[in-house]
Amino acid sequence: MLTPEQFFGFLTAAILITLSPGPDNMMVLGVGIAKGRARGIAFGLGCALGCLNHTLLAAIGVSALIAASPTAFTALKIAGGLYLIWMGIGALRSRGVAQAAGVVPDESARQLFFKGLLANAINPKVVLFFLSFLPQFVVASRGDANWQIAWLGLTFTVQAAVLFGLLGYFSGAIGQWLNRTPRAGMWLDRIAGAIFVGLGLRLIVAR
Repeated sequence: MLTPEQFFGFLTAAILITLSPGPDNMMVLGVGIAKGRARGIAFGLGCALGCLNHTLLAAIGVSALIAASPTAFTALKIAGGLYLIWMGIGALRSRGVAQAAGVVPDESARQLFFKGLLANAINPKVVLFFLSFLPQFVVASRGDANWQIAWLGLTFTVQAAVLFGLLGYFSGAIGQWLNRTPRAGMWLDRIAGAIFVGLGLRLIVAR
């Protein structure tokens, strides 16, 4: 377990980092506006729970191996970027919220949850972030650093789930208002798709 000082100090830092503008915020906002409140919340929760994967990697030391291997890092970075681009292309090809009869409906909240989960879980930048961020709050005198990292990662995941859920909730409300305009749904999908493609390309080319 964490001490009160350790917990609240980490929680404050984690909230500030989560609230700062970044790829995850943009993706949750894009999905919430384009797909609605429930899907925005689902995608945000998926992104947040993807942090559990990075917590496990940090706790068992695999993140250090990935960080030390340019080949492994590059492979994971490219895989994550291509996945985001694939998501973006799907959104760009969408016909919007108002689907024609007989057309397969938009992705469900469950599908978007797993997409958010996978998008975060394979992001190498998050791997490196957790590797460098979590150990800074480990108290060496308490011993068992791996368990401390596990609790810190769980704390980060919970606060991210709350904040991303709220972002998805309010962005979905914005999307409901915008969707009253004819063809707005299609253009919202285009915007979301462009965000995903841009983030994917940025991840691939980033040093």
